Amino acid sequence: MNTPTTEIEIKRLGTGDVALAQQLIQLFRDVFEREDETDAEPNYLSQLLRNNTFVAFAAIQDSQVIGGLTAYELPMYYSASSEMFIYDVAVSAEYQRRGIGKLLLTALKKYCQQQNIPEIFVAAHAEDTHALEFYQATGGMAEKVVHFTYSEE
Repeated sequence: MNTPTTEIEIKRLGTGDVALAQQLIQLFRDVFEREDETDAEPNYLSQLLRNNTFVAFAAIQDSQVIGGLTAYELPMYYSASSEMFIYDVAVSAEYQRRGIGKLLLTALKKYCQQQNIPEIFVAAHAEDTHALEFYQATGGMAEKVVHFTYSEE
């Protein structure tokens, strides 16, 4: 049986955490069953982790990433403030439903409070009931929106 969340470290990834970022990317691939064609180069990941508008948190147990969250700070044009957009949240299958996702979201909320970012938002597919239940259980308020995607063809 896996250990409780008390032994899990939630860490904001920084410039020196390229190896952890690589583990996080692999975790996202596994959880989302996504086959990306290429890996981000270590130099690119280091540069991304230096970027203050990119925020990544990892849940780490025994030096292994077992969960993570990525988000982007979006400066607003109408005021001197920002909003935070959560891009991905995932927890390894064997650690799901143990409060790790909530710990990650709590870490992001605390970060946003420290940075005076008043609003966090996230998009979720309507058919992803697991994600919808998670966001509702953690205090998220659903809004009806239609998301459009443009792709180069």
